[in-house]
Amino acid sequence: MGYARKVGWVTAGLVIGAGACYCIYRLTRGRKQNKEKMAEGGSGDVDDVGDCPGARYNDWSDDDDDNSENKGIVWYPPWARIGTEAGTRARARARARATRARRAVQKRASPNSDDTILSPQELQKVLCLVEMSEKPYILEAALIALGNNAAYAFNRDIIRDLGGLPIVAKILNTRDPIVKEKALIVLNNLSVNAENQRRLKIYMNQVCDDTITSRLNSSVQLAGLRLLTNMTVTNEYQHMLANSISDFFRLFSAGNEETKFQVLKLLLNLAENPAMIGELLRAQVPSSLGSLFNKKENKEVILKLLVIFENINDNFKWEENESTQNQFSEGSLFFFLKEFQVCADKILGLESHHDFLVKVKVGKFVAKLAENMFPKSQE
Repeated sequence: MGYARKVGWVTAGLVIGAGACYCIYRLTRGRKQNKEKMAEGGSGDVDDVGDCPGARYNDWSDDDDDNSENKGIVWYPPWARIGTEAGTRARARARARATRARRAVQKRASPNSDDTILSPQELQKVLCLVEMSEKPYILEAALIALGNNAAYAFNRDIIRDLGGLPIVAKILNTRDPIVKEKALIVLNNLSVNAENQRRLKIYMNQVCDDTITSRLNSSVQLAGLRLLTNMTVTNEYQHMLANSISDFFRLFSAGNEETKFQVLKLLLNLAENPAMIGELLRAQVPSSLGSLFNKKENKEVILKLLVIFENINDNFKWEENESTQNQFSEGSLFFFLKEFQVCADKILGLESHHDFLVKVKVGKFVAKLAENMFPKSQE
């Protein structure tokens, strides 16, 4: 009786181990194929919220080399000890089984098929892995699979209906930066949906705090900025970031070029909403902001920053708000624009820029700013 029980346990272990190996292999296979597809913008579908910047762009970690998809996961039985003859034979058989399974899956899938799109039942299993597992490598594989599937509009509703939003959002509490980045990518892809945004708004403050306090220019910070950018495509939830605008300007001044561009996308969303202009003008900006207007700065950074300033200048009623202008403190963006001579000197220095478009944009901005802040009636 005892021997039969041992055999039963060994058999069950083999079945579970083989099933887990195949599940992880299914989740991790095709990373490179999906990476290329996501870099091209996913399926090209856009949900209710409109054309969200960066909605279907995934930032995969740099350690995903070209040969990663050829590396199968081999499960060795517990008795396959290294250095023994029986263990050597057992390990060889395990490797052979894994190789046969990998070749069978690759043979069944044609090069143009999209077999990484999971069915609702398979998505439910992946969500169970995310909810139950504590192993970082399992969480990473499962989140990558979810992120790939969340790039398709029809899967966003399915994942939400399966209760996936709170399951993935719970992973934001992890201290593993790779796992946290993958969770943010999943939420970013899911946020291209009006109903998903409504349910994800409760996590905006946490995402905002994590993004600001993360290591500067890190993958986690960039993934958080992309999610916040998607969540602010519409005006409905922008007010939740009002207290963090000063921190975004700080990230913009201190970050590298990629961080600057992502912060600009977020600030541009806010600047297009007239209701957020007061909050933008009230935000404290670093003294180094003016130094960004120099010939060495990237042309696109200068142009996008000028567009933000133009939107603020156009949407703020200078004459109507003249009595309330004393509410803005020194060091705020309002004072940065109010000190026209200082601001103009720094911006006018760009008129010698080699790019014609930059010259035109600078001239228009300076003219509009002078007209609004110093109307002819006051001259």
